[in-house]
Amino acid sequence: MNPEPTSFHGQCHCGNVELTLETKLRADQLRIRACSCSFCRRHAARTTSDPNGRVKITVQDSRQLIRYRFGLKTADFLVCGRCGVYLGAVMKAGEKAYATVNIRTFDDFENFTQGPVAVSYEGETEAERRARRKTNWTPVAACD
Repeated sequence: MNPEPTSFHGQCHCGNVELTLETKLRADQLRIRACSCSFCRRHAARTTSDPNGRVKITVQDSRQLIRYRFGLKTADFLVCGRCGVYLGAVMKAGEKAYATVNIRTFDDFENFTQGPVAVSYEGETEAERRARRKTNWTPVAACD
């Protein structure tokens, strides 16, 4: 583990939505997931999170941000409406929020060298899904 936090910066293609993941883990230490749901498959998403880190999401033009919900509707999947890039998902839990981020948006995504772990969340109840996300996703420091 790194003693100092590392920041990974990402953005959509047009720059309308930016995100920063701050973590004490190196890129090669972060677990990468390949979710089997149709949304993630169709976006070729590779996601990661660090429950001990934090995420900041900045939106230049909120009118161009699509907050897409599907399935159990427990999280907003953030897609830039201008360029179509999927950046990650955010779940609110009371006053707090948790996120998973798509590493393919990072400037240096090639440094994330762990092979993706195939995951399926099919069959989870809403309560189970929320509990898993609160435990495993990254706390959101700011989301415009």
